[in-house]
Amino acid sequence: MALVLPSILSADFARLGEEIGRMEASGAKMLHLDVMDGHFVPNLTIGPPVVASIRKATRLTLDVHLMISNPDDHILSFLEAGADQISVHQEVTPHLDRTVRAIQSEGARAGVVINPATPVSTLEEIVEIADYVLVMSVNPGFGGQRFIPRSIDKIRMLREWRQARGLGFQIEVDGGVSLSNAGALVNAGCDWLVAGSAIFHAADPGATFAAMQREAEVASLTQV
Repeated sequence: MALVLPSILSADFARLGEEIGRMEASGAKMLHLDVMDGHFVPNLTIGPPVVASIRKATRLTLDVHLMISNPDDHILSFLEAGADQISVHQEVTPHLDRTVRAIQSEGARAGVVINPATPVSTLEEIVEIADYVLVMSVNPGFGGQRFIPRSIDKIRMLREWRQARGLGFQIEVDGGVSLSNAGALVNAGCDWLVAGSAIFHAADPGATFAAMQREAEVASLTQV
């Protein structure tokens, strides 16, 4: 069953515990945490101390997305802070196989990420071991951007690989996800839909999350 992952990048950080509690009450199973370094992407966000604080506030699965230039130097810190799974970018990780295996060796799930300009073919040698693949459907760095339509083709290609090779990796998408496209993304092959501003900037974030999750579940039942 497809899941919607609220992205706290768009939450009110002055009331972060309350925002997370609202997502829990609405049925969320996972949270998406964007880590940006101001170098690989043009923004600065959170580090291990904030992840550790979130870990104390919730038992939801923490999906930590490292948008940083030197992820290998920081993976252990985020795992110790409470990350359940960590994804790293193909574009910045020269030894991707080793990095994925290092995350998994600590008992966490490991994901690989591609930016909009990066072809799916660059992941052909890693999908055999990765636990999940995250397709960026906007250029990373800021929330509230419009979905890039060609991302759908990448999702379909990953689904075809998964089916043809009998693999079990999950497909995640992040950027411009909303109630209007959630069903189409699941039908294309997505398992996890990351949504930030569409949820937290809505008049009723809890109700919006619940509606998006229902849409994803219905699409899962009709997925071809």
